[in-house]
Amino acid sequence: METLQVRPSETKPIVLRAMKAKRPIFLWGSPGIGKSDLIQQIVDSGELGNAYMIDMRLALMEPTDLRGYPFRNPETNTMEWAPAADLPTEHLASQYDTIVLFMDELNSAPPSVQAAAYQLVLNNKIGQYSLPSNVVIVAAGNKETDRGVTFRMPSPLANRFRHINMDVNFEDWSIWATDHKVHHDVIGYLTYAKADLFDFDPKTSSQAFATPRSWSFVSEILNTEGFDTASDYEQKAEIAGAIGEGMAIKFCEHRKYASKLPNPEDVLNGQVKKLDIKEKSAQYSFAIGLCYELAELYNKGDEKLFDKGVDMFFDFIMANFEPELVIFSAKTVLSDHDIDIKPRKLQGKKEFKDRYWKYLFPGK
Repeated sequence: METLQVRPSETKPIVLRAMKAKRPIFLWGSPGIGKSDLIQQIVDSGELGNAYMIDMRLALMEPTDLRGYPFRNPETNTMEWAPAADLPTEHLASQYDTIVLFMDELNSAPPSVQAAAYQLVLNNKIGQYSLPSNVVIVAAGNKETDRGVTFRMPSPLANRFRHINMDVNFEDWSIWATDHKVHHDVIGYLTYAKADLFDFDPKTSSQAFATPRSWSFVSEILNTEGFDTASDYEQKAEIAGAIGEGMAIKFCEHRKYASKLPNPEDVLNGQVKKLDIKEKSAQYSFAIGLCYELAELYNKGDEKLFDKGVDMFFDFIMANFEPELVIFSAKTVLSDHDIDIKPRKLQGKKEFKDRYWKYLFPGK
C-alpha cells in the first residue's frame, strides 16, 4: 500500500508541532536518511526552549533497561524497582524547558522491550517510575521492507503514535551538507548525479550502500590525513566500504577529473580565468569549491579582498559555466551560504542580473 512520503524540511515542523502538543510521534524511514539527526536539529534549534535529548537505542536494550531492576526493600519486606538510569529524573528535567526522549529503533526491539515502552508511551510511567511533566516522546524505526531486523509493532502501541514516513530529498540534503561543510567533491558529484544520494535496495546482499549518512562517511574519508597519498586501489576500497563498490567506482572516476581542477583561491584572486575541464560532475565540484572559498573570504571580514573575490567569482561562472551551473553557483552563494552581497557589488554585472536574477529571486 502506498504511503505519503514527507521530505525532511516538511517533516521537521510536523514533528515540532507534535512535540509542543506533547503527542508521541513515530518517524518511519529507510536506514541512513537522517531521522535521528532531524530530531537533534529540532532540539538544538531553540524552538523548544532550553532542550535536551536522551537518545535510547531500544534494539540494544533489555526490558529491565526501561522497567528498572527489582530489589527487596529490607524495611518493608516488599519488592521495589530501581529506576533505569537512562530515563530522565526530576532533577535533570528541572534544568531544562523540554526533555526529548528519543526511542530509536523501537520496532527493532524485541516484543518484551516494546511492551515496556508501551507503558511509558501510554501512561507516561512504568512501574514506580513516572516521566517528568516536561518530557516529550519521539520514536523512530526502519520500515519492515528495509531488510533490517524488525518486529511488528503491537496495534495498541502503534495507535498511541502519530506516524510520519520520512523520505530522502536532495535539495534538503544539499542545504544540510553546505551548512556542515561536506567535502566539495561529494556535493559536486551528487549535485550532478542526484539519484546516487540514496541507492538502498533491500534485496541486495551488499554490505555497504549509498545513503545521506554513508556519503557523510565518504566526506570524512576524503578529509582524512594521508588519504590523497594512498594508492588508487586503497582509495577505491576505502570509499567502497562506505557506499558500495559500484558507487565507489563511479565516484572515484569523477575524482580523477576533479583532481585536475585549479585551486578556487586562484580564481578569486584573479590568477585563473578559464576552466579547461568540461566534465560536468567535475565542474559541479569546482563550483562548490568556489562557493566554499568565497564564504571563507566573507567570514574573514576583509571587505576589499571580499569585493575582489565577488567580482572574480561572477566573471568566472559567467565565462565558464552553462546557465544551469551559473544559477546553481549563484544560488549556493546567495542563499545556501547566506552571504550578504549588497546590490552595489553587482553593479558591473548587468548581464548576470538581466539573465539570471529572476531565477534566483522571483518577484524581486
